[in-house]
Amino acid sequence: MKIRLLVCLLALISVALAADPAPDPAAREAALRKIAAGLTYRQGSTVIGDGLAKISVPEKFRYLDAKDTEAVLVNLWGNPHESGTLGALVPAGFDPLGGDSWLVVITYAEDGYIKDDDAATLDYAKMLAEMQAGMKDANAEREKQGYAPVQIVGWAKPPRYDAATHKLYWAKQLKFGSEKVDTLNYNIRMLGRRGVLVLNAVATMPQLAEVEAATPALLAMVDFQEGHRYADFNSDTDKVATYGLAALVAGGIAAKAGFFKLLWVGILAFKKLIIIAAIALASYFKKFWAWFRGRNAAPALPSTKHTPPAPPTDPA
Repeated sequence: MKIRLLVCLLALISVALAADPAPDPAAREAALRKIAAGLTYRQGSTVIGDGLAKISVPEKFRYLDAKDTEAVLVNLWGNPHESGTLGALVPAGFDPLGGDSWLVVITYAEDGYIKDDDAATLDYAKMLAEMQAGMKDANAEREKQGYAPVQIVGWAKPPRYDAATHKLYWAKQLKFGSEKVDTLNYNIRMLGRRGVLVLNAVATMPQLAEVEAATPALLAMVDFQEGHRYADFNSDTDKVATYGLAALVAGGIAAKAGFFKLLWVGILAFKKLIIIAAIALASYFKKFWAWFRGRNAAPALPSTKHTPPAPPTDPA
């Protein structure tokens, strides 16, 4: 039974490789490097979201626009496409193909004005327990889509809210599948008149000190433009969000679309090497199949074309 299954598996691998030969790893890496080299890193002042907010990028940081951010997230790091990205902030010297790189993805959720009158009464310990329980349901959907299950280990930094600037920030420690190094999901939310700016810094737990040290600069360099600020809210005309700060921390922005929808960026830390790893694996199977075929094929004339064994017709 096991031998038949192995033969079947090898046959399927052979057919797949014949239909889609493994690309040359060196050529694929060169293609990735070409994409990385084509990124444009910006400094100075940049307005994003059709006048929604302004970013003032200091010397130690760079800004990638929405198109270049998409290139990093999807083309280089293998993440699913996510519409609505406004760009990303990265440290100076950022290498998207480097193992120690991290970035801050910027998006915007126009869900309305979020009231902050519950800020002083939030129970973050209880909230964490509820998030950990809810993650079990979310994992079923993640695994259907081919992504590793996620465990919320705990707060890397408990939530903090600055009532003067209306900025909320916290960090979660996440474990993806069986990965040995945990992911750091550092979250910054900036409340505005009609919604919230979402800044998600994705890194690994060993980079917590580095990201934490950069947080004051991140908080200072991004803000709403006049007319979109929290203080510009007009109760007579503007929409009020259906959730408050508690739901915001627990995933309130994603609540209407599914729990932890925004958590997709958490896979960045470990998805970047998947493309190269997959190439290496495909190359290995191609070499293995060549060896297996040469060892097990019956003697034949040099011009005889090899036909891979057919899979068994019964399920036994």
